[in-house]
Amino acid sequence: MTGKSVFEIIGPAMVGPSSSHTAGALRIGRAARMVLGENPARAEIVLYGSFAKTYRGHGTDRALAAGLLGMNTDDERIRDALAVAFREGLVIMFKTELLSAVHPNTAAIALTGVSGRSIFVEGSSVGGGNIVISRINQFFVNIRGVYPTLMAEHRDRPGVIGKVTTVLGQRGINITSMNVAREQKGVDKLMVIETDEAVTEDIQEQVAAVPDVIGIIKIDSL
Repeated sequence: MTGKSVFEIIGPAMVGPSSSHTAGALRIGRAARMVLGENPARAEIVLYGSFAKTYRGHGTDRALAAGLLGMNTDDERIRDALAVAFREGLVIMFKTELLSAVHPNTAAIALTGVSGRSIFVEGSSVGGGNIVISRINQFFVNIRGVYPTLMAEHRDRPGVIGKVTTVLGQRGINITSMNVAREQKGVDKLMVIETDEAVTEDIQEQVAAVPDVIGIIKIDSL
């Protein structure tokens, strides 16, 4: 035995020819939609490596569109996701880059919502439908979407992390892992917290009310 989970061996329930190029791509799209926090209106997607070479034949373009629309990996509408996106007013543009410095199954998504809010998400499909989100806006992260994930952007001030984790502990939320991303000392940070339980909206509001917390992002288990 190699220590792999059953999920890694047999892959997810899905529509499509490839767990990496279809299910994984869809999850990257879903993650981007969750980071945006509203219905998307426009997506500019750069595909790298094998995604760039085979995205039409393996349905990666349709899978990414399906994820941006909030579909699951077993949704029969995935095959028609580009048409569904068009009908719903979601404009999607694809560009390809053959760079070797990133994982071969990588998509970078610049996403704009119906309100005009814009975000950037970069993620890779790493096999068996599993993904790694490596960048959210200006922050470099390592999010796999296995656990519910709460992110709090906050000012670089002493005590902010302790206050946020205290809120979660008082509300019965068990933290699985936590790390903090920042560009340099003195600039804003992104606290990334994986939890055993989903963080409800009222708990998110309580975390958002912590002094020096700027904004909240939530990614559900993918």
